Amino acid sequence: MNIYEKCPELENEKFVIRCIQQEDCDDLWKVYSDKNALPFFNSDNCDGDNFYYATKEKMAEAIGFWNMAYKEGWFVRFSIVDKGVSCVIGTVELCLRVSEDVFHNMGILRVDVRSDYEQQNMLYDIFSLVTPKIEEMLGCKGVLTKAPIYAVERIEAIQKVGFTRSEHLLTGKTGYGYDGYWTIK
Repeated sequence: MNIYEKCPELENEKFVIRCIQQEDCDDLWKVYSDKNALPFFNSDNCDGDNFYYATKEKMAEAIGFWNMAYKEGWFVRFSIVDKGVSCVIGTVELCLRVSEDVFHNMGILRVDVRSDYEQQNMLYDIFSLVTPKIEEMLGCKGVLTKAPIYAVERIEAIQKVGFTRSEHLLTGKTGYGYDGYWTIK
């Protein structure tokens, strides 16, 4: 399967994870303008973007960039749809890491959700839906995700999925070492 030829759709009892659409803008603006969610977003190595968008126009620009990045094969950004309320409550981003550190050829998994979804049970449902499919979708040798020490609910969720804390720093484009990564192989 080539994720950049056909965007997969994943589904469980609570969520549908599908490619992002411009029509998701209003719902996603509620995620990316949520100051309480911002500390949980992984913006490491993202050229200064912290993923806080104060206006719907900025959100629409970000969605446009994410769609262009998908077409170019840089990364894929999925929308997370809560089936119970029929709205987008966050995103999943996947990409293959090419580097000279221990994380070379691993899939990077970013999960951004509204602050009211930053709960162990909700995050577990999302991570357990996506994680088992990443190696097949990206052709990678393992998966890494970020969970800072204060992300207690997120850490509980990813540990339940099988992630373990990495002792290594992720080396960024500028040589900066980022901490807080968890891996599963």
